[in-house]
Amino acid sequence: LGRGDLLRGPGVLAVRPGEDPWTAEEVAAAKAELEGEVARIHAELTASENALTGLMRDSGDGAGNDEADTGTKNITREHEMALAANARATLEQTEHALKRLDAGTYGLCEVCGKPIGKARMQAFPRATLCVEDKQKQERRG
Repeated sequence: LGRGDLLRGPGVLAVRPGEDPWTAEEVAAAKAELEGEVARIHAELTASENALTGLMRDSGDGAGNDEADTGTKNITREHEMALAANARATLEQTEHALKRLDAGTYGLCEVCGKPIGKARMQAFPRATLCVEDKQKQERRG
């Protein structure tokens, strides 16, 4: 099944054989979920940046800190930085999904071009690969 075999018109998202087509309500719900996720991640990143600013400020005063306090603060700062990096990656994926939704390519595998599957997209709205290509990617490591 190639890209030309997909029965899609303007604004119609791809589905796997046997799946019901996306309804306008389902598309709107997917878009609202993704937009809500973007807003939530922006808030999370703001909170994380504020926490990091506080940690950096606290680590600079040095008065009365023993090595254990300094080590704990370093671990906390590294953890906060890892969380922020993870949130930024999720934000990128979510914004990419919104662009694909607007472009009409949401639900198409970025490797083979076949439909990812409506059920998979509803369960994992940021998916860019069909199950088969995702499994191949995971096996390659």
